[in-house]
Amino acid sequence: MQSTATREVTKKTTYRTLRIFTLIILLLLSAQFLVGMLVNLFVVVPAHHPGSNPPEYFSGVVTGVLWVLGDGTLWLRLHAIIGLALFLSALILLGLAIASRRRAWIISSIVGLLGIVAAGFNGASFLNYGENFSSLLMSIGFLVAVIPYIIGVYVTR
Repeated sequence: MQSTATREVTKKTTYRTLRIFTLIILLLLSAQFLVGMLVNLFVVVPAHHPGSNPPEYFSGVVTGVLWVLGDGTLWLRLHAIIGLALFLSALILLGLAIASRRRAWIISSIVGLLGIVAAGFNGASFLNYGENFSSLLMSIGFLVAVIPYIIGVYVTR
């Protein structure tokens, strides 16, 4: 059985880990925003590439993202890599939040993950269909991710 002091140290370590992980995600989101702006301004995605205009959305997403990772321009490839890192980091943070049993962390982690997923799917949609509306939805997903993570760090200080 753990002593009270040991539980306190474990609790503080868990909260410190949650805060550090959240700050890392916020830094990744900032980098993603900047790289996304570079892609938006200076990269032309070809109208016809593997995954473009697929008859079925999800297979097109996989094919398009694999094409970007293998043959995309540097900035487009970096944008996809950061996006995948964000998704994995958000999943890990959610697991840590659930393990901590702190409601504020769990809620902010869930909403942040949903924002990252929404941005990712709309980014893939933009890649495959070239619709500007998907780009708008990607930026809204970014905001839906950033805001709860900031609130999470603030509320749990």
